[in-house]
Amino acid sequence: MARVYLSLGSNQEPHRYLPIAIEELRARFGDIDVSPAYRSAAVGFDGADFVNLAVGLDTELSPTELNDWLHALEDRHGRRRDVPRYADRTLDVDIVLYDDLVAQGSGHLDIPRKELKHAFVLKPIVDIAPDIRHPLSGKTMRELWAGFPVASEPLVVVEL
Repeated sequence: MARVYLSLGSNQEPHRYLPIAIEELRARFGDIDVSPAYRSAAVGFDGADFVNLAVGLDTELSPTELNDWLHALEDRHGRRRDVPRYADRTLDVDIVLYDDLVAQGSGHLDIPRKELKHAFVLKPIVDIAPDIRHPLSGKTMRELWAGFPVASEPLVVVEL
């Protein structure tokens, strides 16, 4: 079994789509850790604010199999793939960390996820796994957050 951390986000009806995604992750993977949810500005394009959170889970799926399963989850809930990659979305679920693996693959598989440099990915993971280490830098998530310029990417805790 691998320990995996996912980033979930939505800027189209996040109070609808994020709880549904969490339910489906629980149904498939059992006991999961879920961070608080945070509202933040869209990054990479002009769009509505996103709500993001992190999930930690254990899986027997390979990174590619998990990525395919997550894409199917997004697709079931209205994720459009016929628009620019950086656009509004109902659901975005990415593998951020998969044990201490470093890998790239098809379907935008990129582990560790480069978006870990942003508050909307890093802070939720810090909330549920502060002591895990980044497989490249060796720093813990807590150490990465301690060095983060928090004012540059403000987050607001929101209820789902």
